[in-house]
Amino acid sequence: MTELKPHSKITIANVSRRGLLKGVAATGSLVLAAQLPGAKGAFAAYPTGAQSMPNGVVTNPKVFVSIGGDGIVSIVAARAEMGTGAARTALPMIVAEELDADWARVRVVQSPGDEKTYGNQDTDGSRSVRHFIQPMRQCGAAARKMLEQAAAKKWGVPEGEVEAQLHEVVHKPTGRKLGYGELAADAAALPVPADDQIKLKDASAFRYIGKGTVRITDIVDITIGKATYGQDVVLPGMKFAVIARPPVVGGKVASLDATAAMKVPGVEKIVRLEPKPAPAKFAPLGGVAVIAKNTWAALKGREALKITWDDGPNKVYDSKAYKAELEASIRKPGKVERNEGDVDQALAAAAKVITAEYYAPHIAHATMEPPAATARMQGGKWEVWAPVQSPGGARDDVAAAVGVKPEELTLHTTLLGGGFGRKSKCDFAIEAALLSKEMGGAPVKVVWTREDDIQHGFYHTVTAERFEAGLDAANKVIAWRHRSAAPSFMANFVPDPKHPGDIELGMGWVDSPFNVPNIRMESGEAQSHVRVGWFRSVNNVAHAWSIQSFIAELAAQLGRDPKDFLLEMIGPPRIIDVAKSVTTPWWDYGEPAQTFPVDTGRLRRVAELAAEKAEWGKQLPKGQGLGIAAHRSFVSYIATVVHVEVSDKGAISIPRVDTAIDCGFCVHPERVRSQLEGAAVMGLTLAKYGEISFKNGAVEQSNFNDYQLVRIDEAPKETRVYIVDNGIEVPASGVGEPGVPPFAPALCNAIFAATGKRIRRLPIGDQLA
Repeated sequence: MTELKPHSKITIANVSRRGLLKGVAATGSLVLAAQLPGAKGAFAAYPTGAQSMPNGVVTNPKVFVSIGGDGIVSIVAARAEMGTGAARTALPMIVAEELDADWARVRVVQSPGDEKTYGNQDTDGSRSVRHFIQPMRQCGAAARKMLEQAAAKKWGVPEGEVEAQLHEVVHKPTGRKLGYGELAADAAALPVPADDQIKLKDASAFRYIGKGTVRITDIVDITIGKATYGQDVVLPGMKFAVIARPPVVGGKVASLDATAAMKVPGVEKIVRLEPKPAPAKFAPLGGVAVIAKNTWAALKGREALKITWDDGPNKVYDSKAYKAELEASIRKPGKVERNEGDVDQALAAAAKVITAEYYAPHIAHATMEPPAATARMQGGKWEVWAPVQSPGGARDDVAAAVGVKPEELTLHTTLLGGGFGRKSKCDFAIEAALLSKEMGGAPVKVVWTREDDIQHGFYHTVTAERFEAGLDAANKVIAWRHRSAAPSFMANFVPDPKHPGDIELGMGWVDSPFNVPNIRMESGEAQSHVRVGWFRSVNNVAHAWSIQSFIAELAAQLGRDPKDFLLEMIGPPRIIDVAKSVTTPWWDYGEPAQTFPVDTGRLRRVAELAAEKAEWGKQLPKGQGLGIAAHRSFVSYIATVVHVEVSDKGAISIPRVDTAIDCGFCVHPERVRSQLEGAAVMGLTLAKYGEISFKNGAVEQSNFNDYQLVRIDEAPKETRVYIVDNGIEVPASGVGEPGVPPFAPALCNAIFAATGKRIRRLPIGDQLA
């Protein structure tokens, strides 16, 4: 087992840019305000989509690295940390690597939300490492160079004779040494070196990155309960609030009697919040807030409210009826999204046509920490504490809601007790600020219960998928038509488009990498009746499940081995030019296709690797089976083999999962393994239980009794992870999300191998009983 380096001397603090500078200036220290250059120079070994993000990532952010006189290195984490280790561990570790700092003497400092200072802070899309590995290396290398220059000047020797070595600068001919703290003040007086003066480390010299030996920065605090999540924030004089929200999206209060609620001991004020008409972005749903001296009083006050709701037009939303609408939509021609060859002619001429339909319902994020936020206004300045994935974007949205300029509001990013995309939406932070304003700026914490979270979230989209595969006389697939219908999350931002946007199209659908001459993707119309929001892996979840299930279904009907048939469908190693056959601009996860093309060789490699490690083809007892699925998402390639055992009564157990990933250069292997192990548990939850349903416009589920998660005794007994070894020259790609999509199809395909029962509707539920 790899030994993990401890972090007993690493601390987390929320500080402002000015506060950090003030604190280090007092001791005489190096403050590197690294204005990261554009798409040129030492760090830009390859282009990424970083510059196209709102407020930029590469050209505008200033990442502050400071070294105190005591040698302590402070590194700012500008993105949100939700347990993956990317923001507070991997990115600071990259800086420390190039700085050649002693990791035990590093302090990680959490930035506030401020994209004009730090650049884009939107921590989703599995972008953190792939967008920041290059600028963070540059930042660390620049600081190292300045320390070396300061030492050379102090000793009066050529720069070529000195070298930074683990928190010291060494004069190589004489062995003299100066610690980073001793050099900090002199280094601070030097200009930041130009790109051509900076030399990045050779990969052979790496101490940390690529090794997997560094623990999550705040793992000790998390373990002992010392870490601060959104729900943990406590301020002097703080009030507590809960909100009765309309049960139907778009609903509003028709009548309110708060008499009984105001009689509850501890209740101080009742506030009506008006909903914003669609498209409402991340605005609160509205409703009636109860503000009290403690959470219990607020909850009892809410129970005592007498509210009559006007449910509005979405009261007609019924999941059973809507499923039929989606299925009707995919059974007729839709909007063409990708077209190659002549599918209609190929299907008409085919020796055989195989058709199948699949359905997956809405899903709730159900993060372990429900939303919570605290706000106050003091001395004319606003402060908000919240577990948000987009600190800068949230700051701007909250400031707009209370009518101030963004620079008049400080948003402190706490740890996130799970994100999965839910906490990209800052409605709960806006609620806290609006209620604080109602209380004259007094601190107010808005608390969401689990029921609030399940019944008033932004939900993963519901989808119906239909496939038609045409085969020639030799049973080769010559035509592939895939129709999909799902309400779009773009309805949060624009009038409901009723069809997927470019982002949703690019999520494992129009970029399907199959070696078929005639391909057509068509989207059916789907009206949105709820707040649809991106969920871990977004549309990849349903696309991978349906596509990989259908491939296995074709293999079964043709009497083929599923793994061999999957590889045949992927075809020989090649680069696919998706852009030439799509009808709208291809969204490749926001990345330039020349850096991150669709490479079938890499997809084949992970499928073959996972199958090899899982001992594909081995004999299994009755009631057991192996299933495989392979998928590209967030510009990474991943394949999963699930070994399932199904009892006579339909109970599922999973002895083993084998997952292979190609994520380019792997910065932190231990974190990658952890993410894929977690994805197996989450994928099993979604496949086995995940369903949010609606009746009369309202969510039918309420808590974990009827929106179940996998328990520990149901989790895979063993999950093995295999990381394709790539050099530093191979662009790093996404990790946090790609593990989820292939799990459900691999599981369902394994169930078919074990039982002969085909799952075409999620969740699996009692379909095997």
